[in-house]
Amino acid sequence: MKTIRYAVVCLSLLATIACSKKTDEKPAAEQEAAPTAQIDQATVGSVTGTVKFTGSVPPAQTIDMSQDAACKGSNTAETYIVDSGNLANAVVYVKDGLANYAYSSASDTATVDQDGCRYIPHVLAIRTGQPVKFTNSDPTSHNVHPTPDKNEEWNESQQPKADPITKQFSQPELMMPVKCNQHPWMKMYLSVFKHPFFAVTGKDGKFELKGLPPGTYTVAVVHEKLGEKSQQVTIGPREAKSTEFAYAAQ
Repeated sequence: MKTIRYAVVCLSLLATIACSKKTDEKPAAEQEAAPTAQIDQATVGSVTGTVKFTGSVPPAQTIDMSQDAACKGSNTAETYIVDSGNLANAVVYVKDGLANYAYSSASDTATVDQDGCRYIPHVLAIRTGQPVKFTNSDPTSHNVHPTPDKNEEWNESQQPKADPITKQFSQPELMMPVKCNQHPWMKMYLSVFKHPFFAVTGKDGKFELKGLPPGTYTVAVVHEKLGEKSQQVTIGPREAKSTEFAYAAQ
């Protein structure tokens, strides 16, 4: 009888260990394969273009900054920045079509400043693991608070002229909102990519995705209010392709 009980206990223990191991291990389909391909720099090309806006531009929303006398910045929202039909603050990136290439890590540090009780820039794109330095040029305190879907959420206070807060983001994510808990109008958007093929349009609406190996790609653009559009682009060795995206007034 003791032998039977001992066997039952052992089997139960083995089953528990096996189940725990299965829970901890990711399925093969979810495990990331190590990069295997190197980009041949002698064959790379580029995709350039412009993001346009057609129709009447929505009027800029007026921001009430009266709750803090130290806030002396511009009091209009940056949701729609359009100059001669060209749209700023749109993120253009390669969404699909990249092989399993190995990329060197981003060594430079990106900067987000709080100046005039606004985040500058309003839209930023970075690489995974790239340092981002948050500075406070204002004579008032702020709370830097990213609210991600895939990265770690954090919320840190920053006193006037305090030392920078430097963070990294490990997971790819599009248009992650970053807000200030003390000034509710303060918001920016941060996009994170594993690869280096992305750009944020300036006032001229232009973008360039350079260093792309030959291939067929899905190139996409995303805007905080206008959503995402995509199109297929094929480039040959050392070829420069030009394209255009257009948003219409909603």
